[in-house]
Amino acid sequence: MISSIFGKTKPINFIILLGFLFLFYWCVQYYLLQKDLGASQVLVGTIVSGILLFSVFVVDFVVKRNKLTGTNSFAMLFFTLLVVVFPETLDDTNTILCTFFLLLATRRLLSIKSLKNSKLKIFDAALWIMISSLFYDWAVLYIILVFAAIYIYDPKNIRNWLVVFSAVFCFFLLLLGVLTLIGQVDFFLAHYQFSIDLKALYPSKWWSSIKLTLYVIINILLAFAAFLRLGKAGVGKIVTMRLVALSFVIGLAVNILVSTDTTFAIMITFFPSVIFVTNYIESIKKENLLEVILMLSIFLPLVVFLSKLMIS
Repeated sequence: MISSIFGKTKPINFIILLGFLFLFYWCVQYYLLQKDLGASQVLVGTIVSGILLFSVFVVDFVVKRNKLTGTNSFAMLFFTLLVVVFPETLDDTNTILCTFFLLLATRRLLSIKSLKNSKLKIFDAALWIMISSLFYDWAVLYIILVFAAIYIYDPKNIRNWLVVFSAVFCFFLLLLGVLTLIGQVDFFLAHYQFSIDLKALYPSKWWSSIKLTLYVIINILLAFAAFLRLGKAGVGKIVTMRLVALSFVIGLAVNILVSTDTTFAIMITFFPSVIFVTNYIESIKKENLLEVILMLSIFLPLVVFLSKLMIS
């Protein structure tokens, strides 16, 4: 039943997932976070939730355009379910915005493999990453992903490497101009501090620690299984999956480095995670087993959320 719905790309899938995610966002804001939703909060929340919903479209576009998964809606489904598992992310507007711009960067990076307009794609990817650093300063570490893509796809062209530095310089030049106009030049020193909150590296809430630990372990196992299965699928897809895996590792590092009592940046790792999960789901040939796993995948996140709602 579930596989017959999300195993294909249908407009109804977008309606179901986006409608649920929109309602879930406001449910978290009102019931879990217990925010006072005044007019300004509703306006900001509407914009942020709209960006979150559009991120689902970007995820679906990237996985299909780059053939990271089959022609199904599982990537969108699991992205939505991960938001349910980690509702705390919806309390951190920065993680939603940072994730969105990193998705745009990933879209350009993965398309470098065609070797068409490579310099423009590298510039765009680096620029989107720098924009994402406006929300988390440590997001600049994703520049490593750009260099990795260049090294994999077109390392001999020295201008490709220089394009990254030109994008970073262009970003800071434009940002400096804007900050000068609005009289906030001190933003550079105030934002790009690259500090680490050592106390936040070890979450005080045991429930959060368990979820994060299980999340990381499951993704490592699924990534390992995906690479084993793709061993005979050709070098091209394995190379792409290596970039996806590197993105996950960088995301975990950024999540740890920016962790504070008010930030929860695990959403930036959702995209590579759904790639691993979807590839595993697609490898299941027994229909009954697939249905059971999909049912559990939907049921368990809802249980996790309800338990979080009760203990909060």
